[in-house]
Amino acid sequence: MAKTSIHGVTIEIIQGDIANQPGTDAVVNAANAQLRIGGGVAGAIHRAAGPGLEEECRKKAPIKPGEAIITGAHNLPNSFVIHCLGPVYGIDNPSDKLLASCYKNAIKLAEEKGIESIAFPAISTGAFGYPFEPAAKIALESVLETLTQLSSVSLIRFVLFSSEEKVIFEQLLNKLKPGETS
Repeated sequence: MAKTSIHGVTIEIIQGDIANQPGTDAVVNAANAQLRIGGGVAGAIHRAAGPGLEEECRKKAPIKPGEAIITGAHNLPNSFVIHCLGPVYGIDNPSDKLLASCYKNAIKLAEEKGIESIAFPAISTGAFGYPFEPAAKIALESVLETLTQLSSVSLIRFVLFSSEEKVIFEQLLNKLKPGETS
């Protein structure tokens, strides 16, 4: 696990299962517009959370690219799920700004709810086709931009599917983080 502290917020980068993140108040779902069970992250989270999650989501759908909404976590080991609709690469434009909005809107919701810890997957990098390294850079830049405004959130974890993805995130974080850590 890679771990650093910037502006009093701990950022962790791990390889793991986004649907199994005990110790974080919220997990982020890389959702589809209808907030239904799907493949990848959405499928894993919905399967682990149980049918109550889809039932709660039905009332809040559809959402637009870049948008985030919050629900209970049902059978997950967390209190909340923050659902973000990332852009479909090459279709939803401007994809970079929409992807950045996902991360920023998720953190904004976490702050509003007093959430202290949040776990993110790499949004839009699976079925939505966003090239991994540019998506990782946008994810990290978006999160780093929010750090000085946070009062509740003190832990942000990136949960990556493969060891290769974890290494890319670690290398990018080392390049992007401010020189002075606290």
